[in-house]
Amino acid sequence: MDMKILLIEDDPSIFNMIQERFAHWSLQVVGPKNFKKVMDNFIEEKPHLVLIDIQLPAYDGFHWCREIRHLSKVPILFLSSRDHPMDMVMAMQMGADDFIQKPFHMEVLLAKTQAILRRTYDYVEEKMDVTCFNNAVIDYTRSEIIFNGATASLTKNELFILRILVEQVNQIVSRDELMRKLWDDERFVNDNTLSVNVNRLRTKLEDIGLPEVILTKKGLGYMAVSQRT
Repeated sequence: MDMKILLIEDDPSIFNMIQERFAHWSLQVVGPKNFKKVMDNFIEEKPHLVLIDIQLPAYDGFHWCREIRHLSKVPILFLSSRDHPMDMVMAMQMGADDFIQKPFHMEVLLAKTQAILRRTYDYVEEKMDVTCFNNAVIDYTRSEIIFNGATASLTKNELFILRILVEQVNQIVSRDELMRKLWDDERFVNDNTLSVNVNRLRTKLEDIGLPEVILTKKGLGYMAVSQRT
């Protein structure tokens, strides 16, 4: 099975060198399109392993390691020119599987990567059911939404409503359609219960820093609004 590596590295020469070398071993290397939205790429690409530098634009590698660990046990290997022992300690405490200091020998990096992949995927093939919404991560498996390190736990109905609205982002979803889909899923709610669930969902989103992302369109229904830049 071909393996996909997400390489979070802002030095083009290092990125291209690793990408070219790994390709000879059927290891596909992809990188983030925007260093402010690494989690979007992580969710989109579903990599088998993450290689990550510490010093990056916008947010450092520790931030992204922490965000990834909220969602996944995918192997994470740090690459860094920083040589302070605390950097390695922090990386391991955040859930990294290994730490390689720059400059590194390509054969050592390749060997460690292959060893971690063999060790991991001989035993487990992890599947994620997550999506990004306004730079937040919705984890449907855990019934959670995570934004800037804050987490809100959602009830089954709240999660179901949020999923329907996010799947039709920036489009109005009528109350009748929401109730019909809730009933189809054997979540028997009436008009009043729907209002209560939507209001509770809004409150939870506001509490983690996401106000006004679900709008009421009077007489029409509700709309999840994308506010990402």
